[in-house]
Amino acid sequence: MWEYTDKVKEHFLNPRNAGEVEDANAVGEVGSMACGDALKLTLKVNDEGTIEDAKFQTFGCASAIASASALTELLKGKNVEEAEKITNQEIANYLGGLPKEKMHCSVLGQQALESALSNYKGEAPKEQEGEVICECFGVTDVEIRKAIKENNLSSVEEVTNYTKAGGGCETCHDTIQELIAKVREEEAPAKRPKLSNIRKIKMIEETLEREIRPSLQQDGGDIELIDVIGNRVLVATRGACAVCKSSDLTLTHLVEKKLRDLVWPELVVEEVTE
Repeated sequence: MWEYTDKVKEHFLNPRNAGEVEDANAVGEVGSMACGDALKLTLKVNDEGTIEDAKFQTFGCASAIASASALTELLKGKNVEEAEKITNQEIANYLGGLPKEKMHCSVLGQQALESALSNYKGEAPKEQEGEVICECFGVTDVEIRKAIKENNLSSVEEVTNYTKAGGGCETCHDTIQELIAKVREEEAPAKRPKLSNIRKIKMIEETLEREIRPSLQQDGGDIELIDVIGNRVLVATRGACAVCKSSDLTLTHLVEKKLRDLVWPELVVEEVTE
């Protein structure tokens, strides 16, 4: 049985903004009843480009309802440019984390948002891009590659958790593994100049302060750098993060990914207790 955070339970039992915005000028629909998840997102964007109202209708599990509810709360008051930057990981973090098997629900929310914003801009609905890799759930190579890149995925199981691809007959597992290898090869950085330990620590501190702590503090959590030993970054979680059951996901998919992207690709984040 999956363990849900209190915030996931709250947004499932008491979802915010369920329904449909009557005078919506941005509408996004993704998923299908056939694969078990469908989401419709409606937004009202004012003349200044600010999202005044956001509502959702969904067919899905508790995580799908909670993710859609969280997304609408994240959207209200943001301008379109800010909304475009919202990721599936931000939706999951808002809920205090999601079980890894349910991360595809946050991805569904991000896809619905992208569809709604395209509709607001008057762009024609996008045809499904790429080659269908998973026939069971209709997932393409483009969708799989995007999930791998944005969420630092490294196994078929993780890809299934985020996209559902491979969760049916499993005949696409070898192809998914090949896509993972290709993305990793493409992302392999060119040879970088050696980074001194002093410079590395300074860059880690700056990244934590600028890119990570504000997001955690928004939900009552925090993180503290304890030490850096080679490529091991030792941290301690504080506040809500210290008692969150999904803190390991936050460390891997938010903290470690940011540090690898912005400081050094071989960094490994480890939580320590004091």
